[in-house]
Amino acid sequence: MKLAAVRRKLGRVDRALEKAMEKGEIPGATVVARRGDALRYEGVFGAACLSPERHETRPNTIYDLASLTKVMATTPAVMLLVADGKLSLDQPVVDVLPAFGERDKSEITLRHLLTHSSGLRPWRAYYEDLLERERRRGGVWLATEAGREGIVSRILRSAPVHDPGEASVYGDLGLIVLGEVAAEAAGEPLDSFCQRRIYEPLALSDTHFNPVPFRGERARYAATEQCPWREKVLWGEVHDGNAWAMGGVAGHAGLFSTAADVMRFAEEMLAAERGESSVFQQQLAQEFFRRQEIPKGSDWALGWDTPTAGRSTSGSHFPRRSIGHTGFSGTSLWIDLVNGTIIVVLSNRVHLVAKRSRFELRPRIHDFIWEAFDAA
Repeated sequence: MKLAAVRRKLGRVDRALEKAMEKGEIPGATVVARRGDALRYEGVFGAACLSPERHETRPNTIYDLASLTKVMATTPAVMLLVADGKLSLDQPVVDVLPAFGERDKSEITLRHLLTHSSGLRPWRAYYEDLLERERRRGGVWLATEAGREGIVSRILRSAPVHDPGEASVYGDLGLIVLGEVAAEAAGEPLDSFCQRRIYEPLALSDTHFNPVPFRGERARYAATEQCPWREKVLWGEVHDGNAWAMGGVAGHAGLFSTAADVMRFAEEMLAAERGESSVFQQQLAQEFFRRQEIPKGSDWALGWDTPTAGRSTSGSHFPRRSIGHTGFSGTSLWIDLVNGTIIVVLSNRVHLVAKRSRFELRPRIHDFIWEAFDAA
C-alpha cells in the first residue's frame, strides 16, 4: 500500500479547507473519511464559534446537521416503523394523519414524501406567520407545542402544486409531514423514538435534538447565524426557522451531532446494506437505498439522494450505488454502498462568514479524499 502517496494527496484536503477559511467561506470544519479498515482521514480546522466567544474546532465539536436530520432521524425512523408493521411505504398519508386529506392530497403516500414527489410546495417560512401572530396578538407561539401545531396544521391544510408522482422537487415540508407521521405511528415524539431505537443502540452519545440547556460543555457546539429576528448568534439552537418555531424537533431539521457519530451512523447504514446490522433489516434497507424512479429519471432513493450524473453534491467519483445527503448549515454525508467509502463533512458555513455561496467546497473535498484513497 502506497501510504506516502495517500498522505501527499490528502494534503489537498487540508489546503482546500485552509483556503476556504482564508477567503471567509467557512469559519471551520471537521472532516472524517474511511475506506475499509486501512484508509482513514480526520481533519479538524478553524473555529467552531467566533462570536459571542471564540472557540476552536475540536474532533468532538457538535454541529447543527440541518437537513442531515432527514436521513439520520426521519428516514431511519420510518424504516424501523415499516419493519415493526406500523407503517407501509405505499399507504396514503391520510391513513395516519386524516387532516392531510384536505385539498386533493388523499392519494399522497409515504413513498411520495420520501422521494420528494408528493406535490407539496418545497418550502415556506411558516415561522414568519407565527412571528406576526405574536406581534399582533401577544402570547408565545414560537418554539412551543403551539408553534409545532400551528406549522403542521398549515401544511396539512395546504394545496399541492402538482399531482403526486408527477415531479420530484426537493423540499422540507414533505419531511415535516413525514416526521409527524412517524411520531403518530410510534406513539411518541420523533426525538424520543430516535433516541430509544437508533441513537442509544448505536451508542451515538453526542447525537440529539435541542442542545439548550447545553449537554456538557458549551464550547463543544458550533455556532451558526446571527439571526435578525431571534436577535442573537444561534449557538446550540437549530438554525432552521420552521424547526425552531416547532420547538426544535422536526422531520426536516433540528438534529445535532459530531463527525464521529455521523460516521458511526453511516457505518450502520453500510452494515444494513450488507445484512450485518443489529438495528435495521437488510431487505428493507436495500429498498430504501434503491433509486425509486419517481418520476422516471429522478435520482432519489427513499429519503436518500444518490449521485446525479454530471454535477452532483457527492463530487465526481461516488458510484451510482451510493447514498448521501447535504445540509444547509454546511454538512454532508456520502456512503459508497459497493466499496465502503464513507465521507463526512461538517462545517458551520453560515456562522458570520464573509461570503454566502453555493458551497462548492463539499464536492471538491469528496473528490480529493476519493483520489487520495485511490492512490493506495
